[in-house]
Amino acid sequence: MFKSFIFFFLLSILSLHAEIDSEKLDKLNVEALLVKNLKNNEILYSKEALREVKPASLTKIMTAILAIEEGELTRLVVISKEMLQVEPTKAGYKEGEIFLLGDLIRAALIKSDNDAAMAVAIAIGGSVENFNKMMNAKAVKIGMVNSVFTNPCGFDIGNHHSTPQDLLVLAEYAIQNPVFNDITRLNQHTYYALNSSRKFVANTHNQLLNKYEYAVGVKTGYTSKAGPCLIARAKKEDRDCLIVMLNSKENRWKAAKEIFEQVFVPSQAVLASL
Repeated sequence: MFKSFIFFFLLSILSLHAEIDSEKLDKLNVEALLVKNLKNNEILYSKEALREVKPASLTKIMTAILAIEEGELTRLVVISKEMLQVEPTKAGYKEGEIFLLGDLIRAALIKSDNDAAMAVAIAIGGSVENFNKMMNAKAVKIGMVNSVFTNPCGFDIGNHHSTPQDLLVLAEYAIQNPVFNDITRLNQHTYYALNSSRKFVANTHNQLLNKYEYAVGVKTGYTSKAGPCLIARAKKEDRDCLIVMLNSKENRWKAAKEIFEQVFVPSQAVLASL
């Protein structure tokens, strides 16, 4: 009885203080990497946490959380010409089409559609310029100390930049919102233009959602300057882990899964001694 108690006590301790193979992570070909245990706020691994980086479409986490907090998801948004003046990835809206704000937020987060993100920004801010101000004000408010947002999509325009630490702060803030969480764990979202009945399907770029059963979000990103980026979260039983990975030359999905497994599997040496 006592031995069983000790076993479960130690197991609970291990679940909070996971072992990370730092030497193995040091060898990963990534510009920056953060791994955080959300259960006890412990940074399990850190590489270049304060490095100035291009956040690419990880930017849309800020765009989406602002829209979720500031707007009604059932609000109607009329697509304007300005909303369409973006580069791919695009959903392919037409000027004058009407959508629910909630559908545009989902398209921006799930498929990372830039026309959706631009439509969200203009609908909430009234203009891109004003929405940029809202993004930067929010960044300061939540504790992002070295980030500048010049657009809601993540384009490498002007001084648009962040740091891995700031992106971790942003992700931790956003995942406190249940609406945000519900969206980022979706593989797909189907929606329609309300005045034309045109059908749109937003499929996720986050391959972890298809390949790893414990994955629950958050967002992918890519530009030629930023490289492949990923903020990923996984939950297993009472364990909860968040990864920020920037400019990865590795397979993002494989690397993230292996990191999660390190966090989720207790030390075999300790268990063997029980």
